[in-house]
Amino acid sequence: MSAIYEHLLTNANYVASPHFDERSDESDISLLVIHNISLPPNQFGGSYIEQFFQGQLDASIHPYFQTIEGVRVSSHLLIKRDGVVIQFVPFNKRAWHAGVSNFEGREACNDFSIGIELEGADDIPFTKAQYKSLVEVSKVIMEHYPLINKRRIRGHSDIAPGRKTDPGGFFDWGGYLSCLKS
Repeated sequence: MSAIYEHLLTNANYVASPHFDERSDESDISLLVIHNISLPPNQFGGSYIEQFFQGQLDASIHPYFQTIEGVRVSSHLLIKRDGVVIQFVPFNKRAWHAGVSNFEGREACNDFSIGIELEGADDIPFTKAQYKSLVEVSKVIMEHYPLINKRRIRGHSDIAPGRKTDPGGFFDWGGYLSCLKS
């Protein structure tokens, strides 16, 4: 089982992203947001996501990359298809994952949330290894940040409806949430 030490997950590979800033109130971390990402879309493997979150993605490699050139985005965690966890931003910092968003009347969810990206797509099932890692890191996050509970875990689509669709219809919310304490 992993733990959080100095705002980093102990069993995650740490790959620092420059795309973050300070939180206005570190004690207000109270939302966990689940996303999906694949680069290029619907293709898995490689290091394109890591390069994207570091601002180092070469736009000449794939036509899709030209459409996201210069976009500055990050997430706290990425869970690869094989379950490997990569951390890009310490939890006490504000990662840029939610964009224009609203949860329970509060806008700017990046201010008070932790973002987890799953390597995947809206219409492709996630792997057992990803769910295993997601459950493990969620439990650790919930223990370390007690304002996050099952009712405060949402998909990107929930906090940015009409703008975002992830983690998509293939995400097994019931199976995932049933593994967590209330």
